[in-house]
Amino acid sequence: MSLTVEAALKDANHQILDTSTLVRVVLSGRRRNMTTEFERIDIRPVEIKGGVQLQVSHNDGRATTVKNIVPDTDAVAKLLEGGYSNILVEHIEGSMSIRITKSGEAHVHHEKKSLEQNLSHDKKKARLLDPSDPFLLEVGISDHKGLIKASKRDKYLQVEEFLRLLAPTLKAAIEAGQIHRPTEENPLKIVDLGCGHAYLTFAAHQYLHSIGVAVVVTGIDVRTASRDRNNSIAENLGITSTINFRAEEIATTTAQQADVAIALHACDTATDDAIAWAVNGGAKLLLIAPCCHHDIQRQMLESPEPWGALTKFGLMKERLGDLLTDSLRSQILRIMGYRVEAIEFIGGEHTPRNLMIRAVKTQAAPDPVDIQRYTQMCAEWGVRPALEGKLASFFIG
Repeated sequence: MSLTVEAALKDANHQILDTSTLVRVVLSGRRRNMTTEFERIDIRPVEIKGGVQLQVSHNDGRATTVKNIVPDTDAVAKLLEGGYSNILVEHIEGSMSIRITKSGEAHVHHEKKSLEQNLSHDKKKARLLDPSDPFLLEVGISDHKGLIKASKRDKYLQVEEFLRLLAPTLKAAIEAGQIHRPTEENPLKIVDLGCGHAYLTFAAHQYLHSIGVAVVVTGIDVRTASRDRNNSIAENLGITSTINFRAEEIATTTAQQADVAIALHACDTATDDAIAWAVNGGAKLLLIAPCCHHDIQRQMLESPEPWGALTKFGLMKERLGDLLTDSLRSQILRIMGYRVEAIEFIGGEHTPRNLMIRAVKTQAAPDPVDIQRYTQMCAEWGVRPALEGKLASFFIG
């Protein structure tokens, strides 16, 4: 059913304010030509001191903040009008979902089902991956009782944070039609480039299967020992039909295509190899956490003024080189038709590299301003990113 956006949001507002029946609300996605302050907002009713308030959880892609508000028409309207394209309102007798299209129409769907309301204020944070998952036992993060080992708690939290990044981003891309809806006949294809011990590779596989997403995962790493270890774990878990590992260079991998490309802490231009492979293969979602930015740093022989005052210090020049490298990578991805964000990724205790480039293919034509900024940055610093060379066949610049 199609309605005007105003009518649909008014209906949603009315249902949300009925806290006697409200179960939860989810706001996600982004409307065309609008920006959202947060990646996702979750709302649910909670009982506080004998009254019912709305607990609003804001997620910016790396952390969640929570506050309680008094149910109020204007306050709820402000949230609903925050630029979100997907709105889900669940109540005890069913749900209403609103999808706001690019043309500005609101497609509304009602579903009847029985749901349970939970007004408990202190809600224990749900884990996306159960500590007793067989994969966590196989890789040594959990013990034989299904409990996280004290020495591996940081690794487990890293896995959880990665899944909390992946899950809403993937869901939003599917709902927006940027990634096809996975089926057993046409599963989601994920390739992890430079997977190492594959903690996150296995975690993505296990979590997505646990929520009913059909997926096939491939892990690429140059080391044969990693390939053999990871394939052995997959055999022990009985999941070799949907996950496999190869010992190959990223730049020359035999993997052909992916819907989602992951590259976490691939060193220096190996990150560029991963991005180039993903772009050339038409990947719709990229999650890239770069590491060791030596290539651009070596090219920074002269600094345009007034930046010489900063680059005279080696440590500052190195950090500026890191930012310059990832800024140029982000610009290239924008030119290639991706919507790009640079967010903080909570990495392991072994590395301070916690910046992640998250890119979603939108098919949008390149903005001339992005091309101009890219060429000007390269000219002023006298650098040529490795990624440009790897995408030379159709790079615009």
